[in-house]
Amino acid sequence: MHRTADIGLVGLAVMGQNLALNIADHGFSVAVYNRTTATTEAFVAGPAADAAIIATTTLEELVAALHRPRKVILMVKAGGPVDAVITALIPLLDAGDVIIDGGNSYYEDTIRRTAEVEAAGLLFVGTGVSGGEEGARHGPSIMPGGSPAAWPLVKGVLQAIAAKVEDGTPCCDWVGRDGAGHFVKMVHNGIEYGDMQVIAEAYDLMHRGLGMTYDEMAAVFAEWNRGRLRSYLIEITADIMAFREDGEPLLEKVLDTAGQKGTGRWTAESALRLGMPVTLVASAVFARIVSALLDQREVAAEVLQGPPAAIDGDRSAVLADLEAALYASKLVSYAQGFMLLSEAAAEHSWRLDYGAIALLWREGCIIRAAFLDEIRSAFAADPGLPNLLLDPFFRRAVEAAQPGWRRTVARAVTAGIPVPAYSSALAFFDGYRSARLPANLIQAQRDYFGAHTYQRVDRERDVFFHTDWAGTGGTAASGTYDA
Repeated sequence: MHRTADIGLVGLAVMGQNLALNIADHGFSVAVYNRTTATTEAFVAGPAADAAIIATTTLEELVAALHRPRKVILMVKAGGPVDAVITALIPLLDAGDVIIDGGNSYYEDTIRRTAEVEAAGLLFVGTGVSGGEEGARHGPSIMPGGSPAAWPLVKGVLQAIAAKVEDGTPCCDWVGRDGAGHFVKMVHNGIEYGDMQVIAEAYDLMHRGLGMTYDEMAAVFAEWNRGRLRSYLIEITADIMAFREDGEPLLEKVLDTAGQKGTGRWTAESALRLGMPVTLVASAVFARIVSALLDQREVAAEVLQGPPAAIDGDRSAVLADLEAALYASKLVSYAQGFMLLSEAAAEHSWRLDYGAIALLWREGCIIRAAFLDEIRSAFAADPGLPNLLLDPFFRRAVEAAQPGWRRTVARAVTAGIPVPAYSSALAFFDGYRSARLPANLIQAQRDYFGAHTYQRVDRERDVFFHTDWAGTGGTAASGTYDA
């Protein structure tokens, strides 16, 4: 076969097909392969009939169709399938060729794969691709990491197909070595979980608490989308509220159990391992798990009593407070996400540009939002900023939203309507701004029952003490602790 294709693509599910069409739209020829040949044939004969897309029936044929250095994008299911394709591809490629994993892979797998592929003399890119089916087709946010030497070889294609902001800047740039790209995508998805939860809590308070109709809620979300909450998720929420089937709101017929594919859980697990309090994402993950307990919830609703789910007061004032709670909680979620990015960068020696990462999320991705430019500005003013909440813009924004945020949480608690995202974000905020917390008691308890030692406020920080609190123990200590 003549080498006529600029890039190869393996995996023709919906994301793979849309990405192949996007690449072809931008002047690149694409050789495609799918394990099921019938899928390849249907794609080339159908959606790709008029595109510069070449069908291949084997990986050998795919590789033979590519210009050197060869570049192959994998759009297959994360986990074992990615490893299987990489294992099959390595013997077919030559030194300097590039394998690109464009799926939602776990970043530690990407770290391992980068080392394995580089050991074989090849280059590897693990890239997050955000924006769903529509983004893949017309311009996603792309977050590439992996082998730095691969970036000049794939930059032209990836930046061409990425979403663009108004000035034409692509929402795609090099993130960092080995698993950095997929880690950033994971945090993006974790923030996405949080964003969806804070919006869902607003819906619940409007619908159950205020008794608002779907048309009324659609109007509120549409209004919010014209202000500081302007974002893709607020925009589609207004559309969902307004959608009708047979004259009735379709949302009312959607079963209230939320699924998840794991990236939010990965974010929460990574936060625990790295010791970062990404509490809002964790609350959003647990809220989905609670939603899945539908059979138990239906039984519990019959036997566990609570207050009437009704919120009194002036509706406009309640909605203004609710908007403040949603906004402040979003700001906390992003602040926590960037805390996690910073800790991971230190752990893995990644040189992450946090302002540039915010710019990658301005268009194409699910969490695109109005204040991402403010995040860029915050890190431009102080690249070593430890927390976004300490930046003047975000500090003022949270301070202004704080009264309405607190009133919203109080109203929800009084009405028995769960707001795990609002309340966990507020608890983090109050903990973070406290110069002294009751953790001194916890450490004293640990020393009492386990001789885990403690530090003192009136001594040097690197000196540890143990006390025989009950007067019956010994002087031996079990060692210091990691605060």
